[in-house]
Amino acid sequence: MIKGRIVGTGSTTPKRILTNKDLETIVDTSDEWITRRTGIKERRISSNGQRENTSDMATRASSRALKMAGVSPETLDMIVMGTVTPDRQFPSAACFVQKRLKASKAVAFDVSAGCSGFLYALSVANNAIATGNCENALVIGAERLSSITNWEDRSTCVLLGDGAGAVVLTPSRDRDGILSTHLESDGNLWELLYSSDKGSKIPEILDTVQRKPFYIKMEGHRLFKKAVSCLADIAVSALEHHNLSSQDIKLMVPHQANLRIIQAVAEKLSVPMDRVYTNIQKYGNTSSASIPIALDEANRQGLLKAGDYVLLVTFGAGLTWGASVVNWSF
Repeated sequence: MIKGRIVGTGSTTPKRILTNKDLETIVDTSDEWITRRTGIKERRISSNGQRENTSDMATRASSRALKMAGVSPETLDMIVMGTVTPDRQFPSAACFVQKRLKASKAVAFDVSAGCSGFLYALSVANNAIATGNCENALVIGAERLSSITNWEDRSTCVLLGDGAGAVVLTPSRDRDGILSTHLESDGNLWELLYSSDKGSKIPEILDTVQRKPFYIKMEGHRLFKKAVSCLADIAVSALEHHNLSSQDIKLMVPHQANLRIIQAVAEKLSVPMDRVYTNIQKYGNTSSASIPIALDEANRQGLLKAGDYVLLVTFGAGLTWGASVVNWSF
């Protein structure tokens, strides 16, 4: 059976660092309050005029992934990007990436699935490879969440950051590759996390931040409980699909939403935290970018080798959630 395998990873984040101490000057909060509830110490915030919009960051992350993979942009058949903060409503941010990479052969489009966008995009590309319709695919998760943040809401503004990550897929007929991706959604729970069509004031300290005409609203307590149960359940289903247990997983790479969520899911799965990759303390929640950024960091740190089983798990607006089991390729 043909399946996609990851042969290159790449990521990038904006230059500007917004610390918890900085946020104390914006909203009624504290470093202790944020750290204890989320595990976040700082996040990266993009600035206008710094070539840090969504497609800019996506292009840089993609170039690094392509370089690692040794794949030329001209040979790409598909570019799929998970994002809820494209540069424009249309055309897709993926089309801007295609233009900048000069990947003229590739079909390019965005996928909107909240924080689950990267795994949804990964599933699309993997299925295209499995059916023989695609040889080389670029899968991206990229977000500029600072542009849709309500900087007057301390329950959400402390969580969010910007960045991009990407992977390159090529066909595999061996045991390695993306063994399966399991996706679910429940539109009945959309009100737990959604966009409001009202703008919000940008504080003076962040006057270079882009602002879109809507912002994130979240019902944190209910969302927390739902995230833990959904992530644990779908992770178990994905592992059982391949007769694997949590002991077989070399590394779990979860969506970086909240450290307490990650810890609760790891406990439910009996995965020790030294086998769970986290970087939320540095970047906060970067939505669909969080898993590919974390995967790239883990890969470049030498935490993965060929044959390792990697578990990717995610949860986002929709509600959407998913898990993917990967037999690492290199």
